[in-house]
Amino acid sequence: MTTLLDASALVAVERTDRSVVAFLAAERLAGRVALTHGGVVGQVWRSGSGRHAHLARLLAWAQIAALGDGLGRRAGVLLGLTGTSDVIDAALVLLARDGDTILTSDPDDLALLAAATGVDVEILRV
Repeated sequence: MTTLLDASALVAVERTDRSVVAFLAAERLAGRVALTHGGVVGQVWRSGSGRHAHLARLLAWAQIAALGDGLGRRAGVLLGLTGTSDVIDAALVLLARDGDTILTSDPDDLALLAAATGVDVEILRV
């Protein structure tokens, strides 16, 4: 099982939100990984690593997928199927596999995208 992180999850870590930090610490202790992609990182990273110390520690543990041509095209197709427009969210959902968990502040949007892909994920609001 993998935990996928959207921008709101990264912001929660940066703000040391106790519930999100505790959840991710438990995931790490259980040997599970966190996954996001470079587009999500770009949504929250605004300066050098000194300002983002908590986030930098999380990203050192997490896997960061590339948002390249292939994933970008697949995200575009998913957006066309769902009539939505957030390529960052679509790309994140496309990284998910059955049994994964997605941490987000937009559970309805991600649930719509996940349903269109047929992936069975748990979506937790942060």
